[in-house]
Amino acid sequence: METAKEAKPQAEIGIFGGSGFYQLLENAREIWVETPYGAPSDRIAVGELAGRQVAFLPRHGKDHRYPPHRINYRANLWAMKELGVTRIIGPCAAGSLQPHIKPGDFVFCDQFVNRTWGREDTFCEGPIVTHVSAADPYCAEMRQVAQEAARALGYRYHERGTVVVIQGPRFSTRAESREFRQHGWEVINMTQYPEVILARELGICYLNISLITDHDVGVEDEPGVNPVSHEEVLRVFAANNERLKHLLAEVVRRLPAGRCRTCQAG
Repeated sequence: METAKEAKPQAEIGIFGGSGFYQLLENAREIWVETPYGAPSDRIAVGELAGRQVAFLPRHGKDHRYPPHRINYRANLWAMKELGVTRIIGPCAAGSLQPHIKPGDFVFCDQFVNRTWGREDTFCEGPIVTHVSAADPYCAEMRQVAQEAARALGYRYHERGTVVVIQGPRFSTRAESREFRQHGWEVINMTQYPEVILARELGICYLNISLITDHDVGVEDEPGVNPVSHEEVLRVFAANNERLKHLLAEVVRRLPAGRCRTCQAG
């Protein structure tokens, strides 16, 4: 097994996702990256996708050993930085909080609401006090590229959305889900925080691609909305996995080199 100190391969784009995405990369090799924040979720695969050097890391580990609240987000982000990554794509399975956002749709989130607790969520621990703007946490340039890619592929997508990030691993109660929906938020997920804000602290552009697998329980009383089940979530995700892979490749192909000025400023 190679280590980052021995080989130090470089990648310009990073992807967090499930273990099924390893097949995305050509000429890939796996490396272990040491970080000041402990071990990342797994070894990182570095290879080629759409003519670009890409680093891929399964955020839950290859065998899905880490639940959302136990992921070492700081180590994962720092490892990407060590490999030279300037842009990160963070695809995730997510629930819809609104009837018009349907299973199989893609949402490119532009805002988040944090409802987690106890997660290590910053690199700014002193001795100099640092405050990073979170006004626009997601990279607008990457979101525009993602919209163009989805349009070119003929996929149904939503150009923006607010994701509420819950602690997990349990799902929401009906009362919680209805509250989120009443606020007008669109998407619910367990991993977007602190992943996105840690990228911002490091000056790395970050794009979220939410693949909608179900309507959350607070939407089930709407006409035409079916009750969610774990089996249905898995079925929808599996049915759309290839579409997500095509979208990732198209986004990677279209991304400009380097990071945008806004995200780099932090």
